[in-house]
Amino acid sequence: MFYFLSPFLDEKELLNPEAIIIRKIRLPRILSAILTGGILSVAGVVLQSILANPMAEPYTLGIASGAAFGASLGILGGNIYILPSALFGAFGALILVKIIALNGGREKIILAGIITNAFLSSGVTFLKAISGEKLYAVILWLMGSFAGVNFDDVLRIFSGAVLVFIPAVVYAPYLDAMSLGDGRGLILGINENLTRNILLFSVSFGVALSVSSTGITGFVGLIVPHLLRIFIGASHRNLILNSFIFGGVLMLLSDGVAQILGEVPAGVITALFGAPFFCFLLIKK
Repeated sequence: MFYFLSPFLDEKELLNPEAIIIRKIRLPRILSAILTGGILSVAGVVLQSILANPMAEPYTLGIASGAAFGASLGILGGNIYILPSALFGAFGALILVKIIALNGGREKIILAGIITNAFLSSGVTFLKAISGEKLYAVILWLMGSFAGVNFDDVLRIFSGAVLVFIPAVVYAPYLDAMSLGDGRGLILGINENLTRNILLFSVSFGVALSVSSTGITGFVGLIVPHLLRIFIGASHRNLILNSFIFGGVLMLLSDGVAQILGEVPAGVITALFGAPFFCFLLIKK
């Protein structure tokens, strides 16, 4: 496999069927899974910190549901509209959360996210009901899958990774302070509202870029940060880097299992072990 990834292959070797499969199908799929897992895991770290809630992640906050609603509209309107529709949906969901939680604290933002998630999930269900012959495409996309991704998708997801990862690393010291509770950052001269808004918007657009290419793969952003906090502690710079790595590995393994089981959507695999973990956190907290 690694031989066919060499940049020094001649023209004859590049036309080898095995080389085509590895370079045009396998490699984009592997890169997409790793980057998507990294995005969702780092997004989970950021949201759990700025909202001081262990169950916060892009899906519980309504961001991914907004992107899903927008992308579903894009599928019905023609596949060329998926990306802008997903971005618009994620942005709209975040604005809706901010409006509902206007002048409220962190807990109110979480409640607003739950309300927004429920509302947009109903919207997605409505779109499925009127999608007609495109119903299968909408359902398959909503389940989350890396089948059929190409290097254009990889570039899009990589852009999302940059949007999520770089601001998270830059603001990591701020996250250390803000995760202690409301007002703790103010003591250190941190503008908490500005920091929270910057990170919310960067995470929203980064997740939307990922979701627009691969669909919904939930619970990775919930599981990885929690497990890593147990083993490496809560220092955010270290936590963010490791979350990106292990989130990518977890997503890659999930996609591998999905292929072994007959190309089932990777989102189904992540939900199978993620939902019980979510229930455990809910009971524990």
